[in-house]
Amino acid sequence: MQTLVAVIGGSTAPQSVLDAAFDTGAEIMKAGFVLICGGLGGVMEASCRGAASVVGSGSGRIIGVLPGYDKGAANPYVDLVIATGIGYARNSIIASSADAVIAIAGGSGTLSEVALAWQYGKPIVILRGLPGITNQFVDEALDGRRNDRILGADNPKDAVATIRAILSP
Repeated sequence: MQTLVAVIGGSTAPQSVLDAAFDTGAEIMKAGFVLICGGLGGVMEASCRGAASVVGSGSGRIIGVLPGYDKGAANPYVDLVIATGIGYARNSIIASSADAVIAIAGGSGTLSEVALAWQYGKPIVILRGLPGITNQFVDEALDGRRNDRILGADNPKDAVATIRAILSP
């Protein structure tokens, strides 16, 4: 079975965040994982573009879970589109389907995905030093339901290496 790594972050973002998302998508592909995300713009599109730069379009390794019904709304780098029609509730599908999550900046939507991933027991790695809501949760536990903490990484390569180490038997 393929390992799915979610990239979560804002639908709009400054260039520094988009660059980090691009590099994260590329590193996910280099590691042999499948990328799953919200399938739209901003961090989602940049990570998909980075992934596609490594494996090419149509690889079947880039999944977009859309909030609406229109598959055509997906960014052009998504290989497999899941049109849910359930709005923000699609964040639960992303968090529950992923084997691990990498958070890149973001706002309240990203926060909801972090919280869901936490509740589902998924490893979470946050890219440090970027603007947005996620930085404040590095090395923190959201609540007492788990014995671990949300991890931080200084760059996309370290984030993916951390995920690989956590998921390796």
